[in-house]
Amino acid sequence: MKALVKIGGSLLDDAASRNELARQLAQAAKSGVILTVVHGGGKQMTRFLEERGVKSRFVRGLRVTGEDTIDAVLKVLAGTVNTQLVAALNAAGAKAVGLTGIDAGLAIAEQLDAELGFVGRVISCETKLLDTLTHAHYLPAIACIAGGERGEIFNVNGDSMAVAVASAWEADRLVFLTDVAGVLDANKAIIPVLTVEGCRELIANGVAREGMQAKLNAATDAVTGGVAEVRIVKGSEPNIVSRIFAGEEIGTRIVERAQGNSLLNFEAALLQ
Repeated sequence: MKALVKIGGSLLDDAASRNELARQLAQAAKSGVILTVVHGGGKQMTRFLEERGVKSRFVRGLRVTGEDTIDAVLKVLAGTVNTQLVAALNAAGAKAVGLTGIDAGLAIAEQLDAELGFVGRVISCETKLLDTLTHAHYLPAIACIAGGERGEIFNVNGDSMAVAVASAWEADRLVFLTDVAGVLDANKAIIPVLTVEGCRELIANGVAREGMQAKLNAATDAVTGGVAEVRIVKGSEPNIVSRIFAGEEIGTRIVERAQGNSLLNFEAALLQ
């Protein structure tokens, strides 16, 4: 199996959490999963800027990234957060390699919106480097930074980066390790399986809003882009990575379409 795991920055801010996830990821790689990791670091970025008297400003959930902020993005995401994760993975027995989307043209982006500054939208990915590394049993760990066609450096939303890389790399599975246990229905119960249509219904009905809406939009982009399934799970759950790759049905699994009528009926009941 070829899988990409996206780790939210809050899960990497605590050393114990970071080391535990690294242990599970290293174990998955040793078990034969062809694995790449994409990580964020928003919490760390905000703290870094606050310590220097810079207040973070967000528009539509995205950090406005001026020249001073893009420098901080490089120092924090490509520097501290990435290096700490790589060190933890290597200590756990993996052969991890720290990357950004700039390396070997892995992720090329364009400016998303002039109002946001150096915030990018990935427009193309070149994943030969990932194949080269994983075939040699290395574990790539990618910070969500992309390059531009004219040498620009862009801050990219971590979920969007994960989707773009997973789709281009033709991953079988994309796992979002988040701070929620899965996608909730109108009664606050976890939905075990959703199709693209089911995700759209949850958004249209107002059940999925804000952060979960963005997560579902990213998930639907992934499965329509060729990823067989997306899993949304709580990253702090005990042995979460190991359980997913052992085949346990945990969190919410998102697929492109239903196989048979049972899933369709199940979704319809949840959305009523």
